[in-house]
Amino acid sequence: MIRDVVTAGRAAVIRLTVRGPTGHALRVRAVVDTGYDGWLSLPPAFIGRLDLPWRRIGFATLADGSETVFNIHEGTVLWDRKARQIPVDETDSVPLVGMALLDGYELTVRVRPGDKVTIKPLHRRRSN
Repeated sequence: MIRDVVTAGRAAVIRLTVRGPTGHALRVRAVVDTGYDGWLSLPPAFIGRLDLPWRRIGFATLADGSETVFNIHEGTVLWDRKARQIPVDETDSVPLVGMALLDGYELTVRVRPGDKVTIKPLHRRRSN
């Protein structure tokens, strides 16, 4: 389970540890963005500090209808106490956690400054 807080600006923020291939790690504060279908986005400076390897080019349509091209790297995130190797989108914004990383988890946000953000794994039902 992952727990953190809602900021004064009413953003659901969680702290994550991201590692590069050489073992360098950064503790980042990332905004949970339910409108972002990727895994994790980081600014170029963070990607450079971690020396994340480049994997491919990505394309996206933004909320305003414009299209953008961006680099996709690979990193390891500590997620629910487990290391997960994931794609990391390079963007000139605050770090974002997207829906791909949240897949299989329940997100609960109490939208008041200082209140809780909780992410817990969904349990599969057993078939009879």
